[in-house]
Amino acid sequence: MKLKDIEGKLGRQLSIILSIPIVDLKPEIPLHELGVDSLSFVELLVFIEKEFKIKLMESGITREDFRTLHSLARCINKITG
Repeated sequence: MKLKDIEGKLGRQLSIILSIPIVDLKPEIPLHELGVDSLSFVELLVFIEKEFKIKLMESGITREDFRTLHSLARCINKITG
């Protein structure tokens, strides 16, 4: 799957979770600035595990990988590549 496709899936899901228009989700804005809190973070984690078939506890994804939508998509791309 291409990086842009992963970024798109993450963006669509995050817009649903946060109830904000997808056009407001810029890939380089830190997730906490978009309004991601602990509850929405857990929802995003569940989506990632189901959608990309990643066991997050075993994946090696770090806190820094969750900094922005782009960094998260890049990390998922590397894992699933």
